[in-house]
Amino acid sequence: MDTGLKGRTVLIPGSTSGIGLACARAFAAEGCNVVLAGRRGEVAAKEAAELPSAIGVAFDLADPEAPARLYEQAVDTFGAVDVLALNGGGPPPGQAGELSTEQLETAFHMLMLQHHRLVEAALPSMRERGWGRIVAVGSSGVQQPIERLALSNTGRAALAGYLKTLAGEVAGDGVTVNMVLPGRIDTERVSALDRSNAERTGRTEAEVRAASEATIPVGRYGRPEEFASAVVYLASEGASYVNGIQLRCDGGMVRSF
Repeated sequence: MDTGLKGRTVLIPGSTSGIGLACARAFAAEGCNVVLAGRRGEVAAKEAAELPSAIGVAFDLADPEAPARLYEQAVDTFGAVDVLALNGGGPPPGQAGELSTEQLETAFHMLMLQHHRLVEAALPSMRERGWGRIVAVGSSGVQQPIERLALSNTGRAALAGYLKTLAGEVAGDGVTVNMVLPGRIDTERVSALDRSNAERTGRTEAEVRAASEATIPVGRYGRPEEFASAVVYLASEGASYVNGIQLRCDGGMVRSF
């Protein structure tokens, strides 16, 4: 399928590893200019050097000024941002009844406010030009809260509510807003959660993973490349009438409609 994305510029925070890096490579394969960003600026630059048209930028979600600076660097290099692929690492595990206000505020800042700041920077130009894509990497916890991931469940649900509302406001200007919800994708983040569960329950990491895979109809963890394909599709010309959805990429793990 011709995605119609050749020559478009894609900005992807959190793209030095895992899902974000897979998305960067997938967009590059479609002929896009790609802006990779993450806390490890040297890694972002290294990965960008492997792509045909890309830059790597140091970006820290903890810094309130970082989104505006990142957007400006993207525009200075490529002239405009056409696709904003919102992505970032998840907060540490924890139970809802044990969370402090400070922990919740930090999670809300990282998972909602910083992504809003990126949208705030990129959206005016998208609307003015009559074309834009905002695709957020969420979590299956948005639809089915995940045990011991209370911070992620809460912060990502807030982002989902904001983006769903936004989708109805900007579609008439040629901008679509969607989310892709990963289940168990084989990344270092998921491996770290499996290790945490293993330590907590006295099982091996292999046992924890096997038990997790048993809950997935496909019978395995997803590959980052598979998830990236869903993100690219929602950014494509062919998905111009797809707006305001949450697309699950989880092998059937979430059993609701």
